[in-house]
Amino acid sequence: MTATDPQELLPTRRSLLSKLKSWENQESWREFFNTYWKLIFDVAKKAGLDDAEAQEAVQETVISVAKEMKEFQYDPAKGGFKRWLLTIARRRILDQMRKRYRNRSANALNPDDTSVDAEIAKVSEETVAPDALWDAEWKTHLLAASMARVRGQVKAEHFQIFEQTTVHGWSIADTAKAFNVSRINVHVIRHRIGGLVKKELKRLEEKLI
Repeated sequence: MTATDPQELLPTRRSLLSKLKSWENQESWREFFNTYWKLIFDVAKKAGLDDAEAQEAVQETVISVAKEMKEFQYDPAKGGFKRWLLTIARRRILDQMRKRYRNRSANALNPDDTSVDAEIAKVSEETVAPDALWDAEWKTHLLAASMARVRGQVKAEHFQIFEQTTVHGWSIADTAKAFNVSRINVHVIRHRIGGLVKKELKRLEEKLI
């Protein structure tokens, strides 16, 4: 897997969903994968999987989406595609956890040890990827997409000033000195670009399905 451009981390459009119903539309499936694999991977990692397990969960999630897409009905009242994708991702993450426990049991000195079964029983779809985790990662990826889009709309130096003061925690004074601009200019640039990011974030949130 290669890292995807944050600008690709955008809410799925209904037009893309309709295209995904066709197995032959490889371009649309590639767009879907590039858009969502990092989100699923990050959720899987935070749920407790290692890199290899998380990658497997991503691949199995995409396969499951492909198999079930023809039955998917768009209904924003039920959370739309976002909630449906979460349900599938949870199951595939859970599969990886169960696989890990089974492998541990198979390699144990006492294969009949019931402790492994007990561990498996404790794991559920809700515990491996709770709504709060999914929503937090969704917002993180959405913010990354918003900032990436704004980055392409403003001067590089201005975005760097905004990023240093809002993301990296630089003080106004240190930023002004580093970029050889006045403190007032730092305030103005930070406020202006911050407004653009908020506007873009709101636009993307309104497109969420």
